[in-house]
Parts: sequence; structure tokens; C-alpha cells
Amino acid sequence: MDAIARAWKKAVRTALPGPWRPRRVAGEAALAVLMGGVAWLLEIAAGGGLAVPFAVGVAVGVAVLWVLRRGLPVTVLLLAAAATGWSAGPVLLLICAGWVAGARIQRVWALVGTFVAGWVLFTVTGVLKDAASVSPKLVIGLSLGGFLVLAVLPALYGRYRAQRRALLVALRERNDQLLRERAMVVHQARLRERHRIAQDMHDSLGHQLALISVHSGALQVDRTLGDRQREAVGVLREAAVAAMRELREVVGVLHDESTAVPPAVGVAAGAPARGGVEGIDGLVESSRAAGVEVALTLEGERRALAAAVDHAAYRIVQEALTNAHKHAPGAPIGVALRYEPDALVVEVTNTRAPELVGARVGAGQAVSGGQGLTGLRERARLVGGMVHAGPTPAQGFRLAAVLPYEGAEGAGEGAEAGADDLVFEGLPPVGGAERKRRSPALGCAVGVVAVGLTVLGLMVWGVVAFVGGARDATVSKPRYDGIRVGMAEAEVMGELPAGNGLFTDEYKGTGPTPPEGAQCRWHLLADSGDEGWNEQHVARFCFKDGVLVDKQEYVAKS
Repeated sequence: MDAIARAWKKAVRTALPGPWRPRRVAGEAALAVLMGGVAWLLEIAAGGGLAVPFAVGVAVGVAVLWVLRRGLPVTVLLLAAAATGWSAGPVLLLICAGWVAGARIQRVWALVGTFVAGWVLFTVTGVLKDAASVSPKLVIGLSLGGFLVLAVLPALYGRYRAQRRALLVALRERNDQLLRERAMVVHQARLRERHRIAQDMHDSLGHQLALISVHSGALQVDRTLGDRQREAVGVLREAAVAAMRELREVVGVLHDESTAVPPAVGVAAGAPARGGVEGIDGLVESSRAAGVEVALTLEGERRALAAAVDHAAYRIVQEALTNAHKHAPGAPIGVALRYEPDALVVEVTNTRAPELVGARVGAGQAVSGGQGLTGLRERARLVGGMVHAGPTPAQGFRLAAVLPYEGAEGAGEGAEAGADDLVFEGLPPVGGAERKRRSPALGCAVGVVAVGLTVLGLMVWGVVAFVGGARDATVSKPRYDGIRVGMAEAEVMGELPAGNGLFTDEYKGTGPTPPEGAQCRWHLLADSGDEGWNEQHVARFCFKDGVLVDKQEYVAKS
């Protein structure tokens, strides 16, 4: 029972999709009553003596199908097509069902199949109803034209409206997405700039403050200075250490707010390299001037470097010297640049810091923001290289970087493109499927043109068929007078036109009583004088045993 109840609820939700608010319920009920009333009036106007009970049934069915049109568009269209082919009452329902089916059936081939099946039902019921009095070929032709006008044209317009509405919704969503993307681009551009500023502050100011600290530390242990001068130098060193601490706190804040965005390598690549490999000599001389033993070695044939690689090599040496000054003051430092066949190898090593009496007076702990090595690895990665840092067996420290020659510029451009792509990561592309999306008006316009041409062709065919049928059904007055009773049937048939039941079947059985056992033919009589709007002159020819036995001319009511 529970399964049956669930299935019933699901069927009801499918047939009657909500939400069903009181105002909507009232509107649907009023429209259902209106549709039923129109169907009843059409049936009364087109029916005979038994029209009233049949019209009531048609009106009730039309009202029910009207309520179900949104949930079951295929079923309603097929039933409306079959009913309209038999009677005139549901014709307005067929128009509305075509509209709704065109708007709600999404798949094109399902929509085409539904309308083909609807036309077949429309035609079959029409043939079954009128085959006894009208030519089936004429019924098929008229049913095709009628179905195209009553169902297909409303469906095309309904589909156009639905697709246009969906396109407008998609355009609004796309516009909102572009606005969000624009805001993200602006925001991330700001983050990249903050990151660049933080990196430059860390690399340049940090290095200079480290040199100040090393210089002041060396002066503190200089025995030629007096106590007052040593105290002043100590204050200077403490100020330098405090400035480094505050600088790294600021750099940390900037990094924390922009960790998701790498520095824009393209900017660094496009700008003049500040120092580069040529500036490493200046870094070494600055450290030597602070009293630190620094050895610089160059190996291999020097090669021209891309701007990004050149700048990265300079920053790596600068950061390595700064770290050595902070964590191993006074220790000898070795800087090596090796030009390998496919890459530049930058290596900075230092030994264990010597134990100097009084060297650590007032120095405090070395300040470390934890961002230096991370920034170096990122710089190397963006130019296609790598960085390795770690302790040596002799309790020293070694930092080595491999920066490739080949593809260095391409790596910078790719990194810049990757940074740009990061802005749109997880978002649909601007082009692609959306660029291929066609306007719904194009397909609907093609459908309307095709249907219009088909209807026009059917109308031309109908006019030609009507004129030809009227000619085949009509015999002229002189020819009628020339045919005499007693002539052979074959001779009379040669004089008469072919005939057409569409124009003459309604007059069968009318007129004077035919001779017993005779087979009669009816034709319209032309040039027979004036007649009323509902009167028609008819000529009847009756044959028996291959001979014309009776010929009558009379006026029949249309």
C-alpha cells in the first residue's frame, strides 16, 4: 500500500507540477471552465440532434486536459490532436497544447516525433469520420495543412519564446559572472602587487638591515672603541634588529593576505633586472665590507640569461647571504656560479658560526619570518628551476638553485599566463560552448519558413484540386441536352466528365425516384439559370443493362 501511495503521489506531482498557490488555482480553474465552454459551443454549432450530450463530454475532457497540459504535454497534445480530427470542439485546446509542447519538450527529436504522431492521429480520426463522404486523399492533404496551422505554428512560437527566455536568463547569469570575474581580477591584481612589494621589501631592505646588524656587531667587539661608543653601537644594532623584526611582521601580513597568488613573473621579466648576475659582485663586496669572509667563484662559459632568470639568480644570492649573516654571523661564506650546459647553478654555503666573545651581546635571537626560502622556491619554479636548502655535514648550511637556460623566457610567459588563468580557475570559459550557442530565433525562423512554405504549397494544391474537382463534377447545359435516353452507357460516359464525389456525394438519393434496378450518376449542371445561395441544379443519369434509361434535371438544397 505504501508503494502504491508513493507511486500515486509521484504521478500527481508529475501531472500537476506546482507550486499551487490559491491565486494560481483560481486562474487555472477559470481558464479550464472557459476552454470547456468554448469547446461546448463549437460542438453545438457543428453538431446535429445528438450534439448536446456529446458536447458536454467534449467540454469536460477539454477542461481536464487543459489542467494537465503543463505536466503531461505529450499526452495532452496527442489526445487533443486525435479529438480535433474527429470533432471541432477541441480545436482551441490543440492550439494551446501545441504551444505548451513546443515550450516544454526540450529534446528536438522528441518534439518532432510527438508532432508526427499527433498529425497521424489527427489524420486517422479525420479519415475515419469523413471517408464515407470525402476522398481520403483530400482528407489527408487538408489534415496536414490544418495540423501545421493549428499545432505546429503555435509550437514554433512557444519554443521561440521559451528559448528566448532561457537565453535572457543565461545572459543575465553570464553578466553577473563577468562582473564577479572582473572583481576577482581587480582583487587578485592587488594581491599580486602586495606580494611583489612584500618580496622586494624582504629581499632588499632585509638584506640591508642584515648588513647593518653585522656591521654594528663587528663594531661592538672592536677593542679600539670606548664604552660609550660600544653602547651607542649596541643601541644601533638593537634598533636594526627591531627594524628587521617589524619588517618581517609587515612582510608576513602581506604574504598571509596573498599566499594564493604567486608573484607576477611577467612584471619582473619586463622590468630592468635590479642587479642580476652582474650585481652579485656588489653583494659580495658589501658582505666583505662588513668583515665577513666571502669567496666568489665562477665556473664555465658565461652565457646571456633571460631577464627573469637573471633577476632570480641575484635574489637567491641576496637571500642566502642575508640568512648567513643572521644565523651564522662571522662564518665564512662561499658563493659559486656554475654555467652548466643546460642550466645555471647558483650555490651559497657557509660554515658553522665561530664563537666570538661578546659577539652576541644585546643581539637577541635572529629574526626569521619564514618567507625567504618559500619566496626563493617560488621564483625558481616560475622560471622552470628548483631550489634545495639544507644543513651540511660540517654543521653549516647550503643553498643551491638550478635555473635552466632553455625555455626560461617561455617559462616566464607561461607563469604569467598561469597567473592569469588562476583568476578564472573553476569558472566556465568565455568562449567554447557558449560561443557556439545559436540564437533561438534562427531555428524557429527556419521552422516558421518551412511550415509557411508547406502551408502555401498545400493551399496552391488545394486550389488546383478544388478547381479540377469542380470541373470534373460539372456538366454543361448543351452537353446535357445532347445526351438522349436510349444511348449506350459507354457512349454517355464518353460525353460526361470524370465526376468528383466531393461535390456530388451530398446529392445522392435526391430528386425523383429513379427507375427500379438502375445505377445512377450525379453531376452539377452549369449554365442552368439563377438559383438561390443554398440551391444547386443537379443532373442525374441512370443506367440499366448498359443503356441510359433516365435523365433528370432538378434543383436540390445544398
